[in-house]
Amino acid sequence: MQAPENVTQLLMDWSKGDQAALDRLMPLVYSELRRLANNYLRRERVNHTLQPTALVNEAYLKLVDQRNARWQNRAQFFGVAAQLMRRILVDHARTHQAQKRGGSDQQRLSLTNVDRMSNKPDIDLLALHEALNELAEMDPQQGRIVELKFFGGLSIEETAEVLGVGHATVERDWKMARAWLRNKLS
Repeated sequence: MQAPENVTQLLMDWSKGDQAALDRLMPLVYSELRRLANNYLRRERVNHTLQPTALVNEAYLKLVDQRNARWQNRAQFFGVAAQLMRRILVDHARTHQAQKRGGSDQQRLSLTNVDRMSNKPDIDLLALHEALNELAEMDPQQGRIVELKFFGGLSIEETAEVLGVGHATVERDWKMARAWLRNKLS
């Protein structure tokens, strides 16, 4: 992985309209985006039709379309990428569920141990999405923390940096949000 400051500088240059910075940036972040996509899809059903490359490419197209984005750092970029991947997966799950209503082959994810994602699914992706939206209405910061940690794969430190809050605040809100989500989804 490239040094965060190299990625941050390219993001800032891209924000200022330097298209050459975008051309230099994408090879640096592609492998990390691909790793995130692999992690997301590892938690999906075995016969999932969306492949990691397709998820990265779709997210990339949406990221490049962020014309007015003011990128501040690497963590913020990957937070936005995580949010886009989440939306793509939710849209894909909705399409699949509409085609196969009530089937036992629903999208599932694990909240149990986000740092060591298991292959054993235990949460419906659409239910998680709806619960996360409800959490974000009650506590926007907790909702954003779940999104950055769970969908973005960011560390506590990176999440704190993106949100501009302390490490302890992120840890506390992460624990509370996970407990609320577990209760909501059980």
